[in-house]
Amino acid sequence: MIDRRWLPLNALRAFEQVGRHLSFTAAANALSVSQSAVSRHVIALEGLLGVQLFERRPGAFALTDAGAALLPVVRKSFDRIEQALNDIVHDGGARVRTLRVQMPPTLAQWLAVPILRDFRRVCPDVILDIESALQVGLPSRDTDAAVIYAKPQVSDRVSNLLWMERLTPMCHPDVAAKLTGSNPARDLAPFLASVELLHGKLEGEPRYKLWHMLVRQLGINMDVERGLVFDTSVLTAQYLFSGEGVALLDKRMFAAELDSGRLVAPFDVVLEAGYGYFLTIHPEDLADPAIARFRSWMIERFGMVPSAPEQATTPAPLRVVPPAATSG
Repeated sequence: MIDRRWLPLNALRAFEQVGRHLSFTAAANALSVSQSAVSRHVIALEGLLGVQLFERRPGAFALTDAGAALLPVVRKSFDRIEQALNDIVHDGGARVRTLRVQMPPTLAQWLAVPILRDFRRVCPDVILDIESALQVGLPSRDTDAAVIYAKPQVSDRVSNLLWMERLTPMCHPDVAAKLTGSNPARDLAPFLASVELLHGKLEGEPRYKLWHMLVRQLGINMDVERGLVFDTSVLTAQYLFSGEGVALLDKRMFAAELDSGRLVAPFDVVLEAGYGYFLTIHPEDLADPAIARFRSWMIERFGMVPSAPEQATTPAPLRVVPPAATSG
């Protein structure tokens, strides 16, 4: 068994940089050492573990399964050490913990702010570093916790369902006023044919998928491959506020807008496309007090979100990092 007294820290630093860049040259530059030194450290680590961490073939260099399992653990450990040391330097030794949390942009902007603000009031010793990421499924970056938008899936993370998405056609009240007749079910097809359809992107899926699913569910034969496409539901809602178009939006996410009358849902139809919002953490972090408190808080509060979510009157003390790239 490997004892922490003999942990090969330099070899682990070399492995982490090679794994990050998938290049011995880039790793050497990042560490300001020679390429041969990095190579010796990685070979020594592989010798200690008795397995290869990288596949080395002509024209191909990649992590093995063992390397892929080790890399996020090493990266996270070094990140936490770096973070703790910087907190001590900046805060004079005060007990401050930073949690890196990733969320979809719409959830972060529309529902999470008042909940996270209240968490900060209860847990002032925990700083929340919020990153919004446009993607479907597990986070591409290692985080302490992540709220992901996805279908139920099996992974090596601990996952808790916050809620399943239920979509319904929403629009501005002025757009709904175009409806005529007393039978909304009968009026749905001509209404959709007469207004601009708005679409939200789903990573890896056709851009018109959700509207296709709804009209197929209702037995309506019509062309839905038209209109505008947006990266996020936030942008879609902003367009609806201007008084144009109809979009499929989540009833819970936009409950406050429905209750206030900024948006209306003129048809009693719901599409359950199988997507939901899940809170995920690494299993080994269940014993981390700060992460455990945040997990319990999120599960409890999202289970208590009323039909009209409380709106923050002052900005929450959060640092929001914009996504590095657009996807989904």
